[in-house]
Parts: sequence; structure tokens; C-alpha cells
Amino acid sequence: MSLRDDIQKIWNGEIESDDIRIQSILTDLLDGLERGEFRAAERDSKGNWQVHAWVKQGILLVFRGSTTVSMGETSFASFRDRAPLTPRHLDQQHNVRLVPGGSAVRRGSFVASGVTIMPPAYINVGAYVDSDSMIDSHALVGSCAQIGSFVHISAAAQIGGVLEPVGARPVIVEDHALVGGGCGLYEGVLVGEGAVLASGLILTVTTPIFDTVHDRVLRGTPEDGLIIPPGAVVVPGARRVKGMFAEQHGLGMACGIIVKYRDTATDKRVRLERLLRESES
Repeated sequence: MSLRDDIQKIWNGEIESDDIRIQSILTDLLDGLERGEFRAAERDSKGNWQVHAWVKQGILLVFRGSTTVSMGETSFASFRDRAPLTPRHLDQQHNVRLVPGGSAVRRGSFVASGVTIMPPAYINVGAYVDSDSMIDSHALVGSCAQIGSFVHISAAAQIGGVLEPVGARPVIVEDHALVGGGCGLYEGVLVGEGAVLASGLILTVTTPIFDTVHDRVLRGTPEDGLIIPPGAVVVPGARRVKGMFAEQHGLGMACGIIVKYRDTATDKRVRLERLLRESES
């Protein structure tokens, strides 16, 4: 029987909550997540992203079936969390540059070789950060978020977590994308390969994206989320709110505007940031 089958049996109540096997099953899940063997979402053979609801079910079972314990104290705080979810210890064999200063990588997350984590940053359970990516200062990679290779998550960017509903797609940032400082990505937003998000852009499933290159409006759906096309360069924008009252007060609502798709100048800027990062290694 597979780990997936075991977790779904626990979830459906086919294995009693006091069964001694449960702790071992959930430990196997957390270990597999840290090795990158299991993921909350990944591409299928056709290149489409598929959600693995059973992984999220397993993480939720960890929360539901464990107690909160002390995880150390300082002069100003006592740290407490669910017993299995201790911060990960990343040593030389992981080849991750975890810069001192208050970052934490939670148990059950995957961080690939070559990743740099600047302080203070946080990577939550179920997250997947692929090789040679940068998680900058004050950045969050939320639960089950999927970050590709050579991605730059800039300072203060928030990659939202999605655990429930278990079938919902997590936030995904594909390879070579750049997420600018102070951006927020939530509710299953998918940022296509090589896309560039300007600083301060906030995206949810209901944020409209006005593509000035192809004269179209991109909108998300609860089923498919919001998809930012590969290579798109997106900046924060605003659109007028209809109605007499809104017009009287000059009200507007946030949106995203695709001003262009990646070109030589954009690639040079992204490469420069990468070279600067590598020079610090």
C-alpha cells in the first residue's frame, strides 16, 4: 500500500485516530516532502500543473493529530509549535546559503541545492523551492507554494500559502521568474516562466490583468486561478470604478498591466541581479 493510500485512509477515518501507525505515516510524508519526493503540486506528462490533494490532507493531519510544544526560548519570547514541525537544520550537504539573522525553514518543506535565503525569511511546511533561487529579506514562501529554479523572490514579497480546500492549487512561480519587492501572490496565482512582476504588485484570483501588448483582459477563475503568461512584464495599475459616487470621489481598483514581454533589456537586468548574487557566494 502506498503512502498516498495510507493518508487517504486516515483522512477518511478508515484508520482509527489512536492507531500507532499514524505517526510513522505522517513522519514519512514530512521526510519525503523535505527530500522533494512528494509535492503539493507538480507538472504532469503534458506540462499541466496537477494538485496532489493527498499531500495537503497529510499536512492537515499533522496539525490535527499533534500537540503544541515548546521549541526554545529567548529573553523576549517562548517559541511554540506543533510537535513534529521543528525548524529544519540545513547543513553543508544541502548546499543552501542560509544567511544568519532570523530566517526559518519549517519541517516538511523542500529547499534545493544552490538556494540563497536572506534574513529574515520564512519557508513554510509543504513549500517547494527549486535550485538556485533567491528568497530575499522579509520574504515569505507560504505553505505548499511551489517556486521554480532561478527564481528571485525579492525583499518583503509574500507568496501566500494554500492548505484548504485541499483541492485548491497553491501559488506557483515558475522557473526564471522575478517577483519584485513587496509583491503579494495569493489564492492559487500562477506566474509563468520568465515573468517579471514589478514591485508592489498584489495579485489574487479576482485581479484583472490588462495585456496592452495583445489587447486582452486576463481574468482568473476559482477552478484555474489567475495565470500570468510566461515572459510577461507586469506592473501595478488601477482602473476606474463605475458609478456616480465612485466617479465623484475618483475611486479606482487595483489591477495588473502587462506593459511588454521580456526582451533583451529585461534579460540583462535579471542577469545582472543573478551575477551580483553569485558574486556574494
